[in-house]
Amino acid sequence: KWWSILGDVHDSDDNLKTSMTKWKPDFDSAASEYAKAAVCFKNAKQFEQAKDAYLKEAEYHTENKALFHAAKAIEQAGMMMKDLKKMPEAIQYIEKASMIYVENGTPDTAAMALDRAGKLIEPVSLEKAVDLYQQAAGVFENEDRLRQSAELLGKASRLLVRLRRLDEAATALQKEKNMYKDIENYPTCFKKTTAQVLVHLHRNDFVAADKCVRESYSLPGYSGSEDCVAMETLLQGYDEQDEDQVHRVCNSALLKYMDNDYAKLAISLKVPGGGAKKKTAKPPQGGAGAPAASAEDDDDYEGGLC
Repeated sequence: KWWSILGDVHDSDDNLKTSMTKWKPDFDSAASEYAKAAVCFKNAKQFEQAKDAYLKEAEYHTENKALFHAAKAIEQAGMMMKDLKKMPEAIQYIEKASMIYVENGTPDTAAMALDRAGKLIEPVSLEKAVDLYQQAAGVFENEDRLRQSAELLGKASRLLVRLRRLDEAATALQKEKNMYKDIENYPTCFKKTTAQVLVHLHRNDFVAADKCVRESYSLPGYSGSEDCVAMETLLQGYDEQDEDQVHRVCNSALLKYMDNDYAKLAISLKVPGGGAKKKTAKPPQGGAGAPAASAEDDDDYEGGLC
């Protein structure tokens, strides 16, 4: 195996030599031999050497103007760093590869590489994952691939919520929702409205939460929908500091089965000032002739407001 690796590297170096009958270095053959060497090193779990071989391959592909293949080799170098548990270096190589993909006119490949990088770095750095997902979303958006862009923005939005960067999450959610509206995926817009309300209420911005619901009335099918009823009821309970009503909405199946980060926002939502559960009016001692409870004490969760 080692003789094979050394032979591939030696052959690659020979391809770069010029002579009286060979005027130009054979970069294509040199890149091919380094690619073979990289695979051998990778199979032998010599990841540092494999990384170096992939970078050499990329160098010769670049000299040969084969940018797509150069980017592929650099991305593979990044994966070798991943195997060495050197995640920051891995991500640097993948980001570099994505830029070359864009330069080469293959933006879809660039966006997919950034998405993969985001998944790799998530367990190590949520902040960097957000950046990578947003970069990938931007690439797809520039290509008018709105569905793919919205999906990646969704990943970024959820991580921003997890990081408690709620102002940024609110902005990302609005952009995501606008994209789903543009491609007429209205049911997903309903879900994004619910996520927006939860984020704004955790930001203590009732006005922004209410505005999101009101703006959603223009979406076909929203008014009177289950999502609309739940959000109007939630906002009413929050505004009236009715902890019981807020608790019922936030623990309903509609919210509990959202993406986990938003479900956590729902179950942790508190009304301003700590809130208090509404209590049914009790008749005075003696009972007889006591006035009936007022209509205001009736349970106004049922049926919602829409």
